[in-house]
Amino acid sequence: MQSRPHSYLFSISYFGARYKGWAPQPNQPTVQRKVERVLRHVLEHEDFSLIGASRTDSGVSCVGGFVQVFLREKVDMNSLLPDLNEYLPQDIQLNSVQDVPASFNLIQSVSQKTYRYYFTNSRDFHPFASAFLFNIPGELDWEMMKEACKLFTGKHDFKGFCRPSENKTDYVREVLSASISNSREFLGQYFPQEIHFFEITGTGFLHHQVRMMMSAIWQIGKEEMGISEIARRFESPEEFEKLPPAPANGLVLWETLLSNL
Repeated sequence: MQSRPHSYLFSISYFGARYKGWAPQPNQPTVQRKVERVLRHVLEHEDFSLIGASRTDSGVSCVGGFVQVFLREKVDMNSLLPDLNEYLPQDIQLNSVQDVPASFNLIQSVSQKTYRYYFTNSRDFHPFASAFLFNIPGELDWEMMKEACKLFTGKHDFKGFCRPSENKTDYVREVLSASISNSREFLGQYFPQEIHFFEITGTGFLHHQVRMMMSAIWQIGKEEMGISEIARRFESPEEFEKLPPAPANGLVLWETLLSNL
């Protein structure tokens, strides 16, 4: 039961390159720790708690996330928003804030999430672009990669496409859509002319799931994996070696949709 009756919902964006993910870790910079530090400074006390809608991994960025903050005393959080952003580092931004009932459960209210993984297939890849996307050199079978995306849609056991946990028994997740598209988000002399993104929307995701799916799609594009292996991994994940996750730098939590608001 939440003992702090006043609750505020922030939308948040951050560039994850400098952080060891969202969640606090001992002696490591994380996004949550930075937000907590600034809240302490602006509110001038520590009597608050917060939760995030997503626990992104080290190096993963976020365009559309949410944070819920609980306080004992009511404040005009809209008036404090400019101060919070002034003291936050420039790679973290609180975009908006609204009052919500303390009974509002952020975690349970997440109805779906969309991730994008940005990559290119370039022969002349500039190091500056590596902050935002990953380069896969060599020939790729784009039609086969797009067909692989279709096979991920629906409800499946994704144990063969995630980092399993000893405490987890349910690996069934529902993917609502998955596709590869051309990107226009990154332009300039240091970026390749052709940039692509793998976009996936689902009701929830497992640890490293999106990055391992991206890795599998690349292997299929390189003809290092047959497309039929996707279905076989759904049926018998223990029969296959663990997939290497795609590097974190290309992954962005693009959108989070909430219900019960």
